[in-house]
Amino acid sequence: MEKGSTRDNKCGIIFTVCYSGVLCLKMTKSIIQNRQIFVRRLALIILDIASIALATYIGLIARFDFRPGDISDKAFSETAWRFLPFSIVITLILFWIFHLYQSLWEYAGSTEIVNIILACVLSATVQMVTVHMLLHWPYPRSCYIFFGGFLLFFVICSRFFYRAFRTFVEKRTESAKSVNVMVIGAGEAASSLIREMKSSSYIQKNALCVIDDDAKKNGNYIHGVKVVGDRTTILENVTKYDIDEIIIAMPSASKTTIREILEICKQTKCELKTLPGMYQLVNGEVNVSQLRKVDVIDLLGREQIQVDLDSIMGYVNGKTILVTGGGGSIGSELCRQIAEKQPKQLIIFDIYENSAYEIQQELKKKYPELDLKVLIGSVRNTNRVNQIFETYRPDIVYHAAAHKHVPLMEDSPNEAIKNNVLGTWKVAEAAVTYGTSKFVMISTDKAVNPTNIMGATKRICEMIVQAYNEKSEKTDFVAVRFGNVLGSNGSVIPLFKKQIAEGGPVTVTHPRIIRYFMTIPEAVSLVLQAGAYAKGGEIFVLEMGEPVKILDLANNLIRLSGYVPGEDIKIEFTGLRPGEKLYEEMLMDEEGMQETANKLIHIGKPIEFDKDEFFSELEKLKEESRDELSNDEIKTWVKKLVPTYKGIQKEN
Repeated sequence: MEKGSTRDNKCGIIFTVCYSGVLCLKMTKSIIQNRQIFVRRLALIILDIASIALATYIGLIARFDFRPGDISDKAFSETAWRFLPFSIVITLILFWIFHLYQSLWEYAGSTEIVNIILACVLSATVQMVTVHMLLHWPYPRSCYIFFGGFLLFFVICSRFFYRAFRTFVEKRTESAKSVNVMVIGAGEAASSLIREMKSSSYIQKNALCVIDDDAKKNGNYIHGVKVVGDRTTILENVTKYDIDEIIIAMPSASKTTIREILEICKQTKCELKTLPGMYQLVNGEVNVSQLRKVDVIDLLGREQIQVDLDSIMGYVNGKTILVTGGGGSIGSELCRQIAEKQPKQLIIFDIYENSAYEIQQELKKKYPELDLKVLIGSVRNTNRVNQIFETYRPDIVYHAAAHKHVPLMEDSPNEAIKNNVLGTWKVAEAAVTYGTSKFVMISTDKAVNPTNIMGATKRICEMIVQAYNEKSEKTDFVAVRFGNVLGSNGSVIPLFKKQIAEGGPVTVTHPRIIRYFMTIPEAVSLVLQAGAYAKGGEIFVLEMGEPVKILDLANNLIRLSGYVPGEDIKIEFTGLRPGEKLYEEMLMDEEGMQETANKLIHIGKPIEFDKDEFFSELEKLKEESRDELSNDEIKTWVKKLVPTYKGIQKEN
């Protein structure tokens, strides 16, 4: 090739680069929104120009077994360099048409690969048609195939090198503030979570190791993260990899398995999180946003109670249902579960307008066809109660309205009498007067051998229910007794969480105090089922499992929050509060136990008492409570009605 031709080729290359730059500016002017996008696209265009030039050169020498000296006709080289500027312009235009500069390559997939293949094949085809058929320049036909193949290879490499480089830079930038994560479980859930942590630039979590009890998986890798051992190596690997957070990705594991693993994990200072359930896998919803903090319910060591309400809730279908205290923790959950069963009408009666409004809005949104009435008022108001019963004639009443805080009621026993005892009495009387078929009262384990006014008033309520069941021929009166409800308003778990969030101390009344626990949905579903079993006069007792030490709950919650009890968060013992027991009982000695079809619901045998004398004393208490008696005087009256009332239990 002559010197002039070489000079012309060099000028042509320089011209091509300049012209391509101008072309890039014109093509991107209308859509480039900021400097970052401009720089990224310009970098890709420059890489593509280099790829086109390199593919042209290698495609030519590949035809001659990669020996440039063996090129038989120098006109072939001259054609390649003469057409290169046009090849670059044509290819860049095709790449633009196929959106190779508009795609987000950090999320590239099969669609982008297909577009690259089509653009490269079309570029080689246009080059062959132009050079061979239109210009009739000498050039080996196989070179067009080599050009297309090498161009495809270089473009794919450049795109995914760019993607890998961006990911590397972003991860390096975020490494100082990222969270080191251990994943427990090497199944599909773990795979989905690790993949998301690695691919997303918005998640500052760095998966370093995986734990799984399956020996076959040990030593294998999940998206580049090694399975380092079974559960016995958790503590060792937490230290080795400097782990900050442990994610339990075992949505189908039993509660027992989860509890055993948590017993190991809580010995670390790591924050613990877990996936909610197996249904996320089925729905394809497993991702980092589905993680939740491990809750104390995971350490109770039992499966959630599942009640087949569909088979027994026919008794509420098409009926008018009244829920007193319907805005409270138990009352609102009663309303949710009843609303699903298509009652004729659901009436929520509560004195607290804010809580009543919240459940009203929730139910209106979820069940737009539900005939819902929300009424504000107090069960202490005889006229208001009678007006509601006369107007709506409820078929079934769930009586959940009550004062329930033990220490507060010790200081205000008059209010406990007026709200719990007299309120229940008035609602029960209205139920008889207006022909209600079922009356279900929510009671408590604190009614058994009560040491506090709240428990004693609930025992009086149970006695009212039993007495009215004998008094009424149309209404079946029953009471349902259960223990503490996890997460209810004023319960110990929210208090502990708040204290931990504030840095402590966590306050426990006594190192030996124990309680029975149940979730709100569990308790309510069993209450509804007890209503189906009701024949009248029963005191249903819900199976609460094994009692739990409150001190253990406090220690576990502190550990699950990533702290060390006694070091990071202190635990203080404040002493038993007025009226508080070390332990609660579910049955009095005289009541015995009777099985039901559901092994989780038992029936306490009613204790006989003189109903006439009981109502006589109740009338006197009603009159006395109006005079705002002293606390000691009220407790004396309560003792007459509840012989098992023991007053305050001493610490020992």
